[in-house]
Amino acid sequence: MATTAPSRQTGAAPYRWRWVALFVVLAAEIMDVLDSTVVNIAAPSIRRSMGTGYTTIQWITAGYTLAMAVGLITGGRLGDIVGRRRMFMLGAAGFVAGSLLCAVAQSPDMLIASRVLQGAFGAVMIPQGLGIIKGIFPASELAAAFSAFGPVIGLAAVAGPLVAGALIDADPFGTGWRMIFLINLPLGLLALAGAARFFPESKSGRSPRLDLPGMLLATGGAVLLVYPLVQGRDAGWPAWTWVSMAAALPVFAAFAAYERRTERSGGSPLVEPSVFRQRAFSGGLVVCAAFFAAMSGFMLVFSVFVQVGLGWVPMRAGLAAAPWALGIAIGSAAAGAVLAQKFGRRVLHAGLLVMTAGLAGLYLVVGHFGLRASLWDFAPVNLVTGIGMGLLVAPMFDIILAGVEGHEVGSASGVLNAVQQLGSSIGVALLGTVFFDRLAATRGQQFTGALHLTIWVAAALYVVTFASAFLLPHRARPVHPEEQQAAPQVSDADPVNVGASES
Repeated sequence: MATTAPSRQTGAAPYRWRWVALFVVLAAEIMDVLDSTVVNIAAPSIRRSMGTGYTTIQWITAGYTLAMAVGLITGGRLGDIVGRRRMFMLGAAGFVAGSLLCAVAQSPDMLIASRVLQGAFGAVMIPQGLGIIKGIFPASELAAAFSAFGPVIGLAAVAGPLVAGALIDADPFGTGWRMIFLINLPLGLLALAGAARFFPESKSGRSPRLDLPGMLLATGGAVLLVYPLVQGRDAGWPAWTWVSMAAALPVFAAFAAYERRTERSGGSPLVEPSVFRQRAFSGGLVVCAAFFAAMSGFMLVFSVFVQVGLGWVPMRAGLAAAPWALGIAIGSAAAGAVLAQKFGRRVLHAGLLVMTAGLAGLYLVVGHFGLRASLWDFAPVNLVTGIGMGLLVAPMFDIILAGVEGHEVGSASGVLNAVQQLGSSIGVALLGTVFFDRLAATRGQQFTGALHLTIWVAAALYVVTFASAFLLPHRARPVHPEEQQAAPQVSDADPVNVGASES
């Protein structure tokens, strides 16, 4: 069972380098956000450069998120066992190495494998940062520390497509799309050096163990589901693709049964089975998976549509995506400042209705202008869609987690983040397959029809999200100071060797 850290000793001075450490964690978060956004802009250029098919585009995105999904919970567990600072540095070093391999990839297979490597090391790096922040900030400053994530991540999401488009078009030193991976190198080295200098070492006060069988079962189920979704179109949907997708269900069931047995025997399950007995949390997993499937899959499809269908250069494609990101920032600010506290779950439903209105507007714009659509034709509807996304995303995780007990929040958060990444992988596979299948059936002549069909699939996922949201708690649970993980008592003298005094 998960345990909370003891309260900070009264009168103990806060860790001196906590704000610098926060900056280092944010650098790592920026790398993750960039790698989740810039690849959509670069994907058509990668396809042309390597002379490969559309399936490679799907795997470049899905491989990263799939590896992240199956590794996130285990990555957090490794930090508890080995030490969060040590595992953060390992993850950052591996992420930099994976980025370099992506930049020098000479074949589609090497690029996809390098993306998987990035995702796997990202799953080791990202959970440690949040754990470190909870460990070095006093309860009175935690809200201020976490409030920095929204603007920074929002800015990275806005800047990512623009930077990617500008770099690809500028083609510095003949690098083309490879530069979008090379920009990770200075960020990653900064995070690595900052962690070595300013992170205190900390680990869990209990003695958790790795749940390797649970990890293998979860990985197997995810791969059995996502792999045939991506490869099925190229293979002509043979029988093995359907068998594989059907086999994912019993594998996930075996994972759940094994986790329950591990808990009963006093072991350290990868996921606390008790969280799935909460109807609100289980409904929240459906909300999270369906929403991120629609969002991630459609963003990839739209990028391909404007670059391949409309013939836009990457910079212009980045500008087309900018209103989405700007809208997310506006919606998130509105939800976080006022609406979520006042209206609770209804903000999620409102966000979905606004997103649906934006999606309907896009359907009409594409139907009216076809392949003559301009940047300004897309800007208003993409802005509306982004505002709806922001309204939904800002309070979603807090409301979902209100359905679990306090001692289950850590495990539930890990599951929720993993399901977010898995949903993104499924969405890229599903919506990408729908779009590219329609293109193949019309010999690449019906980009408008392919996008329209994809919009219908995304809308269906919005309906699933809307209906599932009724299972969620009405409001996020208020966080009391005694429930927050307080900072350990650490020394100001040497940020490299200080230890967390957890018991």
